[in-house]
Amino acid sequence: MENNHIYPIFDRMLSREDKENLLNQRGLMIWFTGLSGSGKSTIAIALERELHKKGLLCRILDGDNIRTGINNNLGFSESDRIENIRRIAEVSKLFVDTGIITIAAFISPNNDIRKMASDIIGKDDFMEIYISTPLEECEKRDVKGLYAKARKGEITNFTGISAPFEAPQKPALSIDTSKLSVEESVSVLLELILDRIKLN
Repeated sequence: MENNHIYPIFDRMLSREDKENLLNQRGLMIWFTGLSGSGKSTIAIALERELHKKGLLCRILDGDNIRTGINNNLGFSESDRIENIRRIAEVSKLFVDTGIITIAAFISPNNDIRKMASDIIGKDDFMEIYISTPLEECEKRDVKGLYAKARKGEITNFTGISAPFEAPQKPALSIDTSKLSVEESVSVLLELILDRIKLN
């Protein structure tokens, strides 16, 4: 019979601190919320590039890599939308606990669903960023024609048209991309987060 007490060094997995020291950074969840077309994914990608240039390890989670993989069995019912965010939060917690700066870009349309994500990941590791671009501007950018279809009733339960969006009550930062460029948006984000994620 194998006796693990012979090998005390293997009694525990490496801690979060061990991994953060290896990466020389702190794990953090940066959670972008906002309407479709507000600029969440664009800013997430630009932020990842800037952090990468600074030698910081990041992982973006968005509809493209979540809906085609871990959540490919979910639809768009209310219960499926909640389960979608729950799974995203659980996966994010693993990344954050590994010391990885995790950037999520999801509509996540109400305070309850975002609170659930924050509770799973941990409030101290969760930074909510509201991309507050007005609906009219989001509709102008609608290259896929989703808003037009929603207004015609061809898409039901579309956030901002036939389904509500609750603005965050106390976001860490609010960014209106109709007023700030991508570069300006990333600049204010970096001011906010760099002290939180750098060890040295």
